[in-house]
Amino acid sequence: MTILTVPDMHCENCVKRITNALKEAKLDFSVSLSDHTVSVEGDESAVKAAVSALEDIGFEAKQD
Repeated sequence: MTILTVPDMHCENCVKRITNALKEAKLDFSVSLSDHTVSVEGDESAVKAAVSALEDIGFEAKQD
């Protein structure tokens, strides 16, 4: 599992947008609003796909 920090995630609407984008990318993930993180299961290509999907909807994601 890879943890991505998403500092601009501030509300449930952000969580919904992130969830929809990552589901569309067919990724295995979980979102934590309280920690401002997205956990991504899979290899490096899955992580890159998650970062790309987040960037496409305006969120910067940093790998811890």
